[in-house]
Amino acid sequence: MKGQLDNDMGKVLVDEGVLAKYAGSAAVECFGVVGMASVNMKDGIVQLLKRDNIRHGVEVRIQDNILYIAMHIIVAYGVSILTVAENLVDNVKYKVEEFTGMEVGKIIVCVEDVKVVN
Repeated sequence: MKGQLDNDMGKVLVDEGVLAKYAGSAAVECFGVVGMASVNMKDGIVQLLKRDNIRHGVEVRIQDNILYIAMHIIVAYGVSILTVAENLVDNVKYKVEEFTGMEVGKIIVCVEDVKVVN
């Protein structure tokens, strides 16, 4: 399902892939986030995604024109996971709502790995 914005001039449909890419880009800007993760369910292997595949670490669901986002992230070793997650939720919610004009109902943060960063 695509996100839909209505105004007096017509309709704008926004694909979930676009929303996922934008949310992922907003997430990796946050302090303590090393990157987005891709999880291979079969093998249980976590991979750090490159910048051009960032949307694969984000799941977007749209219900009644409200966005529900699940983010799979890798955090830096030594930072507070709770603080990073709270910052990420605030940042992504603000940026996605400003970008789309749609409401973000819930953001779920899944910490898939921890990496030591120099």
